[in-house]
Amino acid sequence: MSRPVLETERIRLEPLTAAHTEHVVELDSDAEVLRHIFGRALSRAEVVDEHLPSRLRPDADERGIGYWAGFARDDAEAFLGWWTLAVDDEDPRAAELGYRLRRAAWGRGLATEGARRLIRHGFDTVGLDRIWAETMQVNTGSQAVMRKCGLRHVRSYVGAWPHPLPGAELGEVVYQITRSEHLGAEYDLPLDRG
Repeated sequence: MSRPVLETERIRLEPLTAAHTEHVVELDSDAEVLRHIFGRALSRAEVVDEHLPSRLRPDADERGIGYWAGFARDDAEAFLGWWTLAVDDEDPRAAELGYRLRRAAWGRGLATEGARRLIRHGFDTVGLDRIWAETMQVNTGSQAVMRKCGLRHVRSYVGAWPHPLPGAELGEVVYQITRSEHLGAEYDLPLDRG
């Protein structure tokens, strides 16, 4: 199995490849987008040499999970950001949900729409047992997306970071959804076109 193209009513999610490098470099060059992740913009070298290789893991693709580049369905050139079901190296039946969108795509429900589509893919196609996500306690926007996707808060912790970001003293939160919770979910999933 490899990552398929997935669609929702407004988003086309295509497997992230090296061909999307310039989009990812542009996304990660916005310090506001990375405020709760790195606290600063990343250089091109950091994106290409340090972060992109982990997003292109062949073992993830073989399992049907990994990263997807999102584009507006009504404008195939309009890059929105990326979504992921990242490999959980400690639990092969689980994956970490993630999303990073350009500021122009914020506030329109696109993070939720794409995340719901990946959750459906993860449970219904890949056969995962659990999908989880993590963010800073102060990142209320990301937590709202998690809740809208049916994930529930399972724990909080305060980590020891070498270079803590503002708000790090309030800790991190972890949310998750299980296969049985997904099957019983009452939220409306976006249109499945893929």
